[in-house]
Order: sequence, then C-alpha cells, then structure tokens
Amino acid sequence: MHLVSLSTEPVPEAAAASRPLPKALQKGQQTRATILEAALGLASHMGLEGLSIGALAEVTMMSKSGVFAHFGSREELQISVIREYHARFEEEVFFPAIKEPRGEARLRALFERWLRRVSVEVDSGCIYISGAVEFDDRPGPVRDALAAMVRSWHAALARAIRLAIAAGHLRADTDPEQMLFELHGLILALHHDARFLRSPGALDRARAGFEHVLSHYRTAADAGVAAAAPAKPAPRGRAGRR
Repeated sequence: MHLVSLSTEPVPEAAAASRPLPKALQKGQQTRATILEAALGLASHMGLEGLSIGALAEVTMMSKSGVFAHFGSREELQISVIREYHARFEEEVFFPAIKEPRGEARLRALFERWLRRVSVEVDSGCIYISGAVEFDDRPGPVRDALAAMVRSWHAALARAIRLAIAAGHLRADTDPEQMLFELHGLILALHHDARFLRSPGALDRARAGFEHVLSHYRTAADAGVAAAAPAKPAPRGRAGRR
C-alpha cells in the first residue's frame, strides 16, 4: 500500500544514486529545499494563493530571479509545495502507521496520526483542507495535483478498511467508502471547530467520534473484546485543551 507521488523526475539507479552529486548541484538542491521550506510556511498561513515569487524572495532574502530559476512559475511553485507537503504527510502519518498489523490496529494508527497532525496544524492550517476551499471550483494543474494527493490518501485509508474487513475486525457488509466518508468528516469537523471556532475539547470529540464509527462497523466478536479492554487515556494536544 503506497501513496501516490506526482513527481515526474526519473528514479535513479542504485549505483547512480550512491555517487556524490557535483557541488553546484548540491548547492542548487539545498537552495531549492530552503525555498520550499519557506513556501510551506507561507502556504500554511496564507494559503496556496498567498504564494508568490516576490513574497518568497523577500522571506528567503533572495532575488526574484533567483527564486524564479528554481521554479519557473507561480503554478510550478504551488505544485511543488503540494508535493512537499504530501511527502511530509507520508513520513509522519502513513509510513509509521502501516508498520502496525493489518486490521483495526493499522486503521486506528492511520486515523490517530492523521488526527494528531491536524491538531498540530490548528495554528497554521492544513494545506489539504485550505487548498480544497481555495481550488474547489478552479480547474487546472494546481487543483489536479492537490486532488490527486488527497485521493491517494483516501485510497490508502479505504484499503486499510478493506484489510480490517478481511481480517474479521469489521463487519463483512461494511462499505469502505461510507466509513471513509465518516472518518474524513471527523477530521473536517475537528479542523473547523478547533481552528475557526476555537472550541475546547475538539480533539477529544474527534477521538470519541472515531470510537463511535468503529463500534458501528465492528464485528460482534471484536465489539466484545473492545468492551472488555480497559480504556487508555488519550494524549492532549492544543486542540484538545479544555
């Protein structure tokens, strides 16, 4: 199970990858990484539409031509930021979670890590969520890139749900797309209530919502095991403060 990457760059052979890069190329990659880091910060607070070559030049203390040389256009910059955000999302949420056994444990890990990331982003903003608002009715390459990344994450979650069904942890008649819709709805509600309304306890309510969804789709045998298990105290983040 893998998330989709939109990178069009060829994957180097192992031998080529092990060879040291020329210093000029190393410097160029470091500069690009610095610009992307600054762009991610701007996009998190101002949205993808808030990105511009000029704003990045000011933040990084580079010339506009220097920033332009690494991206070429505002659109390419926005797409690069989406790819970088997606790569970090994979590293923080997806890859650690799939180390868990297939079934409820993996599904729970995927949702919990997603929840934690969104709760941390309350003060900055989730590019997946804010980007959807910015580009929901604006067709083009930026919207396509953003939608592809979100769909790949949804596909990973749907696969985890199907594996939980196959493992006998969820009922055989569970509709993966419906369960996914309900879980995504909890994330959107958390982001809205914690970021916009500043409602205390939003993170706790999102976790409680997950347990309600899970209990609805669990098999009778798994529901009995869950009811007998002692409850674990949930860690609190900024969004969960009372």
